[in-house]
Amino acid sequence: MAVTEPSAVAEARILIVGLGLIGGSLAAALREAGFRGTILSCDPDVDEIARGIEMGLIDGGDTRLDDVIDGATLVVLAVPVLAMRGVMRELAGLLGRAAPGVVVTDVGSTKAAIRDGAVAAFGRMPPNLVLGHPIAGSEKSGVAAANPALYVDHKVILTPEPDTDPAALSRVRTLWAACGAEVLEMDVARHDQVLARTSHLPHLLAFSLVDTLARQDERLEIFRYAAGGFRDFTRIAGSDPVMWRDIFIANRDAVLASLEDFEAGVARLRDAVERGDGDAMLATFDRASHARHYFDTLLNKTSYQAEYQMQQQGKLRYRVSPGGGVTGRIRVPGDKSISHRSIMLGALAEGVTEIKGFLEGEDSLATLQAFREMGVAIEGPHQGRVTVHGVGMHGLKAPSGPLYVGNAGTAMRLFAGLLAGQAFDTELTGDTSLTRRPMGRVADPLRLMGAEIDTAEGGRPPLHIHGGRPLKGIAYDMPMASAQVKSCLLLAGLYAEGETRVREPAPTRDHTERMLTGFGYAVHREGDTCWLEGGGKLTAAPIDVPSDISSATFFLVAAAITPGSDLVLEHVGINPTRIGVINILRLMGADLRQENERVVGGEPVADLHIRYAPLKGIEIPVDQVPLAIDEFPALFIAAANAEGVTRLRGAEELRVKESDRLQAMADGLAAIGVEHTLYPDGIDIVGGANVGDRAEGPNYGGGRIDSLEDHRIAMAFTIAGLRASDAIVIDDCANVATSFPGFVDLARRVGLTLEEESGEECA
Repeated sequence: MAVTEPSAVAEARILIVGLGLIGGSLAAALREAGFRGTILSCDPDVDEIARGIEMGLIDGGDTRLDDVIDGATLVVLAVPVLAMRGVMRELAGLLGRAAPGVVVTDVGSTKAAIRDGAVAAFGRMPPNLVLGHPIAGSEKSGVAAANPALYVDHKVILTPEPDTDPAALSRVRTLWAACGAEVLEMDVARHDQVLARTSHLPHLLAFSLVDTLARQDERLEIFRYAAGGFRDFTRIAGSDPVMWRDIFIANRDAVLASLEDFEAGVARLRDAVERGDGDAMLATFDRASHARHYFDTLLNKTSYQAEYQMQQQGKLRYRVSPGGGVTGRIRVPGDKSISHRSIMLGALAEGVTEIKGFLEGEDSLATLQAFREMGVAIEGPHQGRVTVHGVGMHGLKAPSGPLYVGNAGTAMRLFAGLLAGQAFDTELTGDTSLTRRPMGRVADPLRLMGAEIDTAEGGRPPLHIHGGRPLKGIAYDMPMASAQVKSCLLLAGLYAEGETRVREPAPTRDHTERMLTGFGYAVHREGDTCWLEGGGKLTAAPIDVPSDISSATFFLVAAAITPGSDLVLEHVGINPTRIGVINILRLMGADLRQENERVVGGEPVADLHIRYAPLKGIEIPVDQVPLAIDEFPALFIAAANAEGVTRLRGAEELRVKESDRLQAMADGLAAIGVEHTLYPDGIDIVGGANVGDRAEGPNYGGGRIDSLEDHRIAMAFTIAGLRASDAIVIDDCANVATSFPGFVDLARRVGLTLEEESGEECA
């Protein structure tokens, strides 16, 4: 799928066949875009042609196609779907009179029927015929309703065939891009399925509802007192009846399939209402409510949406001005790792799980939404509060389509283990960044347990997990320390026969073991090995999610490197398997204290109070590496501001995060002039000279950073701006919101000068 940027339309003579709202708006949009060629139209209504000429939309036209075809370089078929076959048959006999290299396209909302009509008319699909569909319209009709802005920021889906001429495809792209549209590609079958569900079915239901009510004796009272919701839902029933009759006939099979799905959903809801099943109703309503929310974010281009195939990632750039201070008291969002697990285990538990402090970032919300798709009733989130109505170990239901987890690598790896034990098939996919990340580290040991998992080339997502496969417990020695792999296997072990044992070469975060224990499931540990027995059950328990130490790290480092800093980070999780960053900063000389220590929901928390103190380079202890694996991008910035050399080894896992973080950080350090040497499993960083009596000066220059869509790279170089001599510009920062909502506001609040640039500014 691709997006075309606006450019000039080079056609000399465009012929629009069918001068209604769609065709007229196309002509109006081209005129407004500065098109200087000739626009002609063919329409059976001579008055429409006269009106189009009078409005300045077209230069001429006729009711007969053979009177306007001569010399046409681009022909746009904008006639009703059922009329398309006859128009194509007539066009096939006249196309020789058009200009050499003429391109033909259409605007029909069903593609299979139009493709069949083209084959019948031309004997095959001509390479110069590019089928297309602008997803735009109005309840108004006729050329008088033409709107030059009708296609602005709307999608146009092109459905090229394998042998479609690339030059013809490019010219049609250019046509629609000049009208302000976002141009996408999709195969014909997929197009008709998607549109049947998102456009055709809603129109069918609106027509049916209004007709049903209009035939009742009380219809006047019903319509008189109908509220805005009725008006909004039924608005589309005012659309052209003839056009929609043709669409339903042309796309009959896909419409019937989507109608059957809808009828099954209504039957389930009716059954829940009859039985008074509040949980079943809540699951449906809440899932629908949040799906509608994601639809809004898609339209507003503010977030991801489950129809990820039809969205392009928005561009966002950070510009950090040099200098600034770091002071105050802040609380960073809830721990992402614990937020993920709270939803997963709460869903599998028996009873209701109340969660406080839930991270309302896109990664965690993707996990939450995935469980809604599998039939779990979930209330919230609202100000960090979520209520999960557990369905038990075997209560999940097959989702209707792929589960989209956005940028959440944790979610995908943990889901793989959890879903391997289900009775149904699932597909796991994510955004462009996640689909580049290897998943063999979880797929391979799961296969040893008996799971059947298909991956894309190189062991990458999407993951196709075949359900109903009996799992057996295994003893697995992890070749590389990874909490995600350990957690994946333990979750699969819940469904496995016998004992599942995992030995880790170095300590990793133990949130899964702690939370399983909190939900009443026995997990054992001895030395470097943990294990559990399959076949147990989970019992709901309250969860209070502490602030994420990974998110807190950026502000810890910001304060540690900036003279005059005095910052308190409240309610931060200090799980012993996560405090590598605290230990490393203290070894470097940071003035960092833990205050108000306590235990909340089985997890230790504290307020972290940090003041500026000169840092010194160290050799990072190997045993601390797995305890700080996600925090190293920020720690590299600390090293760049320390006196002497900081050496890191044994961190090869950084190569397989959202990006190759060793290489990405090395490239960024080079861009701002920090001396370093990169190794396969680590890096040496030579710190700046302005420490001690000279602490006020910059330690490196400014520069431009490619974050590679990795949120931690973006945030690390944001705090680097505090000690830069010039602005640091960081590209591709949109994914910061997936892990740390509110980062920009908090950064500004404590003293950074940070600006966001988006859209055309990043082009």
